[in-house]
Amino acid sequence: MKPVIALVGRPNVGKSTLFNRITKSRDAIVADFAGLTRDRHYGDARLGGREFIVVDTGGFEPDKPTGVVAEMAKQTKQAVAEADAVIFVVDVRAGLSAQDHDIARYLRSQRKKVVLAANKAEGMAESPLLAEFHELGIGDPHPVSSAHGQGVRSLLEAALADFPEDEDADDAEAAADAPIRLAVAGRPNVGKSTLINAWLGEERLVAFDQPGTTRDAIHVPFERDGRKFELIDTAGLRRKGKVFEAIEKFSVVKTLQAIADANVVLLMIDATQGVSEQDAHIAGYILESGRSVVIAINKWDATDEYQRQQLERSVETRLSFLKYAPILHISAKKRAGLSAVWKALLQAHASATVKMSTPVLTRLVQDAAQHQAPRREGRFRPKMRYAHQGGMNPPIVVIHGNSLDHVTDSYKRFLEGRIREHFKLVGTPLRIEMRSGTNPFDDR
Repeated sequence: MKPVIALVGRPNVGKSTLFNRITKSRDAIVADFAGLTRDRHYGDARLGGREFIVVDTGGFEPDKPTGVVAEMAKQTKQAVAEADAVIFVVDVRAGLSAQDHDIARYLRSQRKKVVLAANKAEGMAESPLLAEFHELGIGDPHPVSSAHGQGVRSLLEAALADFPEDEDADDAEAAADAPIRLAVAGRPNVGKSTLINAWLGEERLVAFDQPGTTRDAIHVPFERDGRKFELIDTAGLRRKGKVFEAIEKFSVVKTLQAIADANVVLLMIDATQGVSEQDAHIAGYILESGRSVVIAINKWDATDEYQRQQLERSVETRLSFLKYAPILHISAKKRAGLSAVWKALLQAHASATVKMSTPVLTRLVQDAAQHQAPRREGRFRPKMRYAHQGGMNPPIVVIHGNSLDHVTDSYKRFLEGRIREHFKLVGTPLRIEMRSGTNPFDDR
């Protein structure tokens, strides 16, 4: 079992910077804003031959009774409960605060192994400023600089000192057993975090009635019916002209990265607000990224018959380029229709990773040409000789022949329909590439 280390501290002490340093990634958003991280964020890390899991948490204010800060505190408490060891991060330059005392008191009550990290201590290893942190009663502070990497290795060695190395880790087996990455995307306040919490059966993510609650792309490991998944809750995407905060601009980038890295994207639409222009923009980006997609219309139970008819019309018109995507009606809050969503997501993933044999593809293309030949262009009619699969996720079909530069887009859509029908492809885009053979006599 990999040990789990949670990073805890008050806002803006550098927990996310330390998380990125430990995981050797840029997965956590980092900016000079207090309260940027809200959900707990997991990452894999390695120190020498020892693997472990590190958890980034939001700024911890244990005694805040209400609001989004209370939800953040609940997330941090859950991370501490799950952790084998806790790294308590404090800010040397800001000094000791009453909030640090509150956090230290809470951590002592949990009887967990706690290591004190005095961050932002560049060139201050012998500074007398470190002495005041002994007041917390957690042990000697470890001076570190998460921004520059100073002291991080010795900090991790102290945190992992009580855990044996796992010598049976099989990297090849782990790679073969990679989870399916599922990103949940949509506009702000559409119910993405509520849906993931419903799947998990716990309040894993902050779900609050305020647009923009989720700011980072949060990765959550999950297992269902023996299959491993990595659920990715993304920040809601607003129109470019409506994004004013620098934090939200970071969130947009993280969301787009999460969509590009996912295997399947669940596009959520708010039934009470209809399909907006922004929904169409998000859908267009999913199409450009080549990700398979399932459309879930949330809050379906909160609409009347007239709203439902209007919604179906707007889906047909504004999302006409996603005709291959299954459309499901759900209520994340009431957990209605969620099993059908899982079935559609697995079907979309299977379609995106389907293997198509060269003889079958060649026969399909030649049968299609006999049924309806491509239009003649000038003296020559395009002639398709054979086809093979050129990639997966999304599936790419490469067709070889002569004069294929003149094949029209409408004829490519005709071929796509034949291939989709034969392989029963659902929820995934299909790309067709035409490659013409060179004429050896062109230069003469």
